Amino acid sequence: MTAAPGTNRLMSITDDSTLARLVIERKLCTANEVALVRTEQKALTDKGRGIPLQELLIQRGYVTHSQIARLNLAMDEDSMYRPAQQIPGFQVLSRLGQGAMAVVFKAKQLSLDRIVAIKVLPKRLSENPEFVERFYREGKAAARLNHPHIVQAYDVGESSGYHYFVMEYIDGQTVYDLLGGDGRVAESEAARIILQTARALEHAHAQGLIHRDVKPKNIMLTKQGVVKLADMGLAREVNDYVTATAEAGRAYGTPYYISPEQIRGDINIDYRADIYALGATFYHMVAGRVPFDGTTPSAVMHKHLKEPLVPPDHINPSLSSGVGEIIEVMMAKNPDDRYPGMAELISDLEAVGRGEPPFQARKRYDQSLLESLATRGEVIKEADPAQQAAGETRGISSQLVVILSVMLALSILCNLLLFLVK
Repeated sequence: MTAAPGTNRLMSITDDSTLARLVIERKLCTANEVALVRTEQKALTDKGRGIPLQELLIQRGYVTHSQIARLNLAMDEDSMYRPAQQIPGFQVLSRLGQGAMAVVFKAKQLSLDRIVAIKVLPKRLSENPEFVERFYREGKAAARLNHPHIVQAYDVGESSGYHYFVMEYIDGQTVYDLLGGDGRVAESEAARIILQTARALEHAHAQGLIHRDVKPKNIMLTKQGVVKLADMGLAREVNDYVTATAEAGRAYGTPYYISPEQIRGDINIDYRADIYALGATFYHMVAGRVPFDGTTPSAVMHKHLKEPLVPPDHINPSLSSGVGEIIEVMMAKNPDDRYPGMAELISDLEAVGRGEPPFQARKRYDQSLLESLATRGEVIKEADPAQQAAGETRGISSQLVVILSVMLALSILCNLLLFLVK
C-alpha cells in the first residue's frame, strides 16, 4: 500500500503526543486504544526498534493513511500558529481559513494599527522550491497591482523558516459563499459583480498579468458589496515565454472554470483565458450550476474542450437574452470568437446595465450565424454531382440561405443604428 502524502516523515515524541491528542479529540480512537499503542511503541523503542505512532496506529487498524494525512495537516496548522505569532511587527489574532497552499491568519499590523491578513506557507511545502517560488511570485504580482477591486499586497517575507505574505484584510464573503452550493445570484447583482471583476482584470491585464484562476472562491465581497479579486498564485506575465515553455502541456487552473487553451497547456495563452474563466463564473452565478460537470476533473476538462455549451437561459429561462449572449461569447471555445479584451466586455456589461442590447456580443453572435449559414450553403452547392435530379431542391436551399443571410445582415445594421442613435 502506498502511504498518503504527509505520512513519510518521522515525528518526534512531541509530534506523537499531538497526534495522540488529535486522534482522541476526533474520536478516531479511544484513550485506552491510544494508551495500548503507546505502550507497545515504548516497548519497541526499548528494543531498539523505534517506530512512529502514526505507523503503529495504521498497522493495528485504528486509523487509515488518509486520516493520518488529514491529521498531519492539522498538526501543520497548529505548529504554524506559534511562528505566525512571531512575525515581526504583527500580532496574530485568529485563523481565517486554509487554501490549497497556505493558511491565512487575521492579524494586526502594529506600526499602522490596522487589521491585515497574513498568508503563511506550511513547512511541508517550504521544502519544495517550486512552491516557494510560486508563493513569492504571487506576492510580487499582487504588489504590481493597485486597484479598488483587487486585494492589495503589503509585504512578503520569511520569519523563523516560515514564508509569509501580508495583504489587505477583507471582512466579508466570497462569491462561492454567496452561491451557497447550488444557489443562484440575481441577474442584476451577478452582472454588477462580474463588471467590477472585469475592471479588476482589465487593470491586471494592463500590467501584463494574466490571472489564470478566476473563479467564485477568488472573488471576494466586502460587507458593502465591493468586489475584491484575490489570489494571484497562478498569475503569469503574458510575455513570460520562459515560464510558458516550462509549463507547456500542463493544465494550470480550476477544472470547473478553466479555459480550453489552459487545459491543452498552450504556450501562447493570453488575456482571453481570463475572459473564459470569468464567463464560466458568470454562468455559475446565474444558472446555479457550473457550465460543465463530471465525475472527475479530467471528465470536466474534456467537456470544456469538446462539449457544446448549454446556453445559460436554457437553464434559467428568466435570464435576459443580453446576459445570455454575453456569457456565450465569453465562453467561446476558440479564443478568437471571444471578446478581444476586457474593454469590449465592460462596454457590453454596462450596456446591459442600462437596459440596452450588448452590441459587441450581438455583432459577434450574428457574424457567427452568417458564417455558419455560408458554410452550409457551400456544403449544399458541393453535394454529390451525380444527384442531378435534386438540383431544383439545392437551388431552393441556396435561395433560402441568401434570404436568411440578408435578414441577418439587416439585423446587424438595425442594431448598429440603434446603438448610434442611443
